Amino acid sequence: MKLAEALAERAEASRRVEQLRTRVVGSARYQEGETPAEDAAELLAEAGEVLGTLETLIRRINRTNAAVEMGQDGTLTDALARRDVLRLRHSVVTAAADAAAGTGERGYGRQLRSELMVLSALPVAELRRQADDIAREIREIDMRIQRANWEADLLD
Repeated sequence: MKLAEALAERAEASRRVEQLRTRVVGSARYQEGETPAEDAAELLAEAGEVLGTLETLIRRINRTNAAVEMGQDGTLTDALARRDVLRLRHSVVTAAADAAAGTGERGYGRQLRSELMVLSALPVAELRRQADDIAREIREIDMRIQRANWEADLLD
């Protein structure tokens, strides 16, 4: 099995656990004289089985991520950490540029000459260029990660 397939299975198992959780909660109590829509104990047991499978998948995925070498990016785990930090950096730089530009503020600017002018403390154009560069870097590392996911075999 390829790593990408295991990642898809992990996502499906996570969705399944959440669905089962919702169904268990909905069936955990019922009125006297009524029958519950579903057997909560049976659903809970099924959730336990899916969670066991999920744990095994996560262990294998993590083991694989730590072992797969990606050249300049280090291991797949290193590349994932880099991508996560780049996404956070992009968010911070974009928020700074938006704030400095006054995005979202009503009445930005002056109505009368006697009003104080609001000035930007940061170079908006430079921040936008940085955000674009970071977004490009995110796309590039994400493509390398996706390639590794489809090339790497899942470890036991």
